[in-house]
Amino acid sequence: MLYVPRRLLEETQAHLRRELPKEGVGLWGGRREVERVIPLPNAHPSPLTAYLAEPLALLKALKALEKEGMALLAIYHSHPKGPAFPSPTDLQEARWRVPYVIFGTDGFRAFLLPEGREVEIVVL
Repeated sequence: MLYVPRRLLEETQAHLRRELPKEGVGLWGGRREVERVIPLPNAHPSPLTAYLAEPLALLKALKALEKEGMALLAIYHSHPKGPAFPSPTDLQEARWRVPYVIFGTDGFRAFLLPEGREVEIVVL
């Protein structure tokens, strides 16, 4: 299960709205529940249909979490024109062993990828 306070969920959604019409990407960090939302630049050459967290910003974010005694709890991104379900590209490019939270036109859901197993999100 993935635990996220409502205010941090809303902060994430606000970030993704600011990125429209592009896909947005970022990290959720914390200990037992999400404590930080870290928006990242989308460096993908086709940001309207794909995402790639800018590598240097990603590295800095991971180091900041570690310094604060937090872990990477999830990676989030948006599907501005589609459902909150992993795309073939999402499945193919998944590398991290944390939930991928997808915000789509139909809400948000989390999955362990590439296997596609859904993870429950509990909003606090």
